[in-house]
Amino acid sequence: MKAIIPVAGAGTKLRPHTYTQPKALIPLAGKTLLSIIVDQLADAGIKEFVFIIGYLGDKIQDYVKQHYPHLQCYFVLQNERHGLGHAIYLTKDIVGNDEIFIVLGDTICEYNVPEMLYSRDSMLGVKKVDDPRNFGVAEIGEDGLISKVVEKPQIPKSNQALVGLYKIKDATFLFACLEEMINGEQKNRNEYSLTDALECMIKKGVVFRPFKVQNWFDCGRINSLLESNATLMKKFGGKISQEHVFENVIIVPPVSIGRGCEINNSIIGPNVAIGEEARITYSIVRDSIIGDFANLYDVVLHDSLIGSDTEIKGETRSLNIGDNTQIDLG
Repeated sequence: MKAIIPVAGAGTKLRPHTYTQPKALIPLAGKTLLSIIVDQLADAGIKEFVFIIGYLGDKIQDYVKQHYPHLQCYFVLQNERHGLGHAIYLTKDIVGNDEIFIVLGDTICEYNVPEMLYSRDSMLGVKKVDDPRNFGVAEIGEDGLISKVVEKPQIPKSNQALVGLYKIKDATFLFACLEEMINGEQKNRNEYSLTDALECMIKKGVVFRPFKVQNWFDCGRINSLLESNATLMKKFGGKISQEHVFENVIIVPPVSIGRGCEINNSIIGPNVAIGEEARITYSIVRDSIIGDFANLYDVVLHDSLIGSDTEIKGETRSLNIGDNTQIDLG
């Protein structure tokens, strides 16, 4: 089995952070979005990964090669953004007719990974949502099988949203449908939709079973990213590197602190994730994500996402600040 992880998107909803950092490398609960996904799958036994890269793709490659040298990794470049279906089609030569598991690069879910990966059937991850109009939606028949999938329906006939987990037993059928769509320029909202390709497979007789995930964490917007960070921190606890310098510091768990951090005369937590080599002095930080090499002095921060290589001095604020920024709030 090969895992396919599309990470070519520009992450516009997380700007300004994604001007300099791919969305998949945004920190979350002491890791990155990408590392949480890869670790889940690698722990379940997957050894081969295909990453579809585009915007800031060199950073994805460098990160994967540095952190996962033991895995067999392929990188496919999506130069022109024609949708998720197009992105998956670009992996055809690498995948062939193998069994595949597609996970969107911003999809963090809690689920029984081996059960979904090694089932005999093709499966789609689903989760009940209040308003399914912004998602792909799966309609489930009386036999328990998925009878239809629709991308962002205006009048949904189901509240089971597709969460971004797609287990496909034989990729041949998927690539045949994608090729049919692309050759016929069958677009949905000016893109080649993966959901439409799955519907094509269902019409051709491919059986899909729904797989209900326990939790689905939205990491596409600033507020929901911070909420997901807090939830994951509470669930799994924090991790504090042994390589740090603390002086007169109060830690309110859960807190995650990367290596090489210098923190003094400060209160940190709860629900704070701090990257590597950060410096925090005379500050109070809670419910926030702080990037690598950030420098905070005399600030009180809450519900904030602070980019890497950022310097902040001043007073109480709720901030959304990108990388390579210097701010003096004094």
